[in-house]
Amino acid sequence: MRLASQHYVQRIVDALGDDQDRPLLWWRDTALSAGGLRRMILSAAQAMLDLGVDRDWTVALLTASNSPDLLVGRYAANLLGATVIHLRSTNAASSQDALPVEPQLAMVEETSTRLLVTDAWNHARAMQIRERATNPLVLAAAGDLGPGVHDLHGPVTATASDVARACAAVRPEDLAIITYTSGSTGTPKGICRSFRAWSHAVSTTFAPGERPRMLVTTPLSHTVGPMVDAALTSGGTLVLHEGFDPGRVLRAFAEDRVTQAFLAAPQVYRLLDHPDLPATDTSSLTRLLYGGTPASPTRMAQAVETFGPVLVQTYGTTETWEICGLPGPDHLAFERLGTAGRPSPGIDVELRDPESGEPAPAGGIGEVCVRSPGMLNGYWNDPRLTEKALRDGWFHTGDLGYFDTGGYLHLVDRLAHVIKHSGIKIYPVEVENVLLRHPAVAQAAVFGVRDRDEVEHVHAAVVLVPGRHVTVGDLQEHVRGRLSDLHVPTTLTLRSALPVISSGKLDKQRLKREAAEQLA
Repeated sequence: MRLASQHYVQRIVDALGDDQDRPLLWWRDTALSAGGLRRMILSAAQAMLDLGVDRDWTVALLTASNSPDLLVGRYAANLLGATVIHLRSTNAASSQDALPVEPQLAMVEETSTRLLVTDAWNHARAMQIRERATNPLVLAAAGDLGPGVHDLHGPVTATASDVARACAAVRPEDLAIITYTSGSTGTPKGICRSFRAWSHAVSTTFAPGERPRMLVTTPLSHTVGPMVDAALTSGGTLVLHEGFDPGRVLRAFAEDRVTQAFLAAPQVYRLLDHPDLPATDTSSLTRLLYGGTPASPTRMAQAVETFGPVLVQTYGTTETWEICGLPGPDHLAFERLGTAGRPSPGIDVELRDPESGEPAPAGGIGEVCVRSPGMLNGYWNDPRLTEKALRDGWFHTGDLGYFDTGGYLHLVDRLAHVIKHSGIKIYPVEVENVLLRHPAVAQAAVFGVRDRDEVEHVHAAVVLVPGRHVTVGDLQEHVRGRLSDLHVPTTLTLRSALPVISSGKLDKQRLKREAAEQLA
């Protein structure tokens, strides 16, 4: 079956059919060919058709992290026009903690999910969700899990032609994905994105002719998802890891000859600090993308020296995907390493006063507002939040920043993270950047915590460069000498590591909770 329209899954299926014997994907100890993945997608789509799945259905995925089953479930459901949600298996408290059943059940209930695709590792949890769901919920898996679970690769009555007809009925404005945020700043939000928006992200990720060998360590349900789809569309290959382990990533660079990877900035730091790095062959890398949090110029200069001119920063949000980018050549200018880069092609960016909505003056700080073909349609079942975030076709990110004279965006902080003390606004990123300029500091996180009198104070958590020593007082004086007394952290904790959420971003909510508990 040759699928000809612009549905993103159709493009993937077409690309997989061009050379079906080629090795395509590696996960755990399993290798999968292009033809193997293609057959799995079409077989699952036919099985879903037999179950009645169509454009009115929502299909939830609960599988092992970054597994082929996760891709097959999304592709098959989207091929039929169904909306897909991912029931995240980790929560904001830690990248290793299992997400409790209550938020997973809430996602299923509020989206009226009718089909839950699972696997052997998550079978028990899926059964628990079905038992507690108020609406009928069908369970399915890529294999035989016993009574009550449909086998997506078992006998089917639907044909490939039936799948093609269902796919032809999918409209660009139909809802393709509801992505739930990590909830690191509050209750998880369901970000709605149409097939048109998702397809745009897929089609603009790689240049024509690129065939990447891509390493995936961050969740497929978030930023890296369209990148993976684009890699498959372009004839590339995938090395899938279930999470980030710096030693294993370095081995993948050397042994799997990875050409591209996407990491959070703190994960790049962990590679730089790993003892195996000096002996690792990273010459296959052509592009090492990073994002997720403002990066340390000093550490990124070290990364360029180590990996070569392959670093590419991408700044964006789950709601918008890429907003700005800092390409490889710009990494050779140290003064640009602390920026988020310049607006990406086809993306409109304006800075506006958060209160009045008026444009910020030239060089002034404002909220980053974005208009792009790939941004969200709104938040699921939350018209108030949608109205607040989407105004006149512009998405208000909640990030504060300013443009320099070269058009590079400097992120100051999150609007919600600004610390107000003695009538002065203190931007945590500003303090973090000063701490990161100290030669003994590898990572820094700055945040505000209120005392018993509801007065907000500056707090910091710092990870030192291996083998370097410095006192808390030294670091406080370092900040005082470059900013002011008000910017000096009231408490500064030296830690062996900073907590992160599953996407690799720093978990400041956890740091704030721990600091508040210590104050209490």
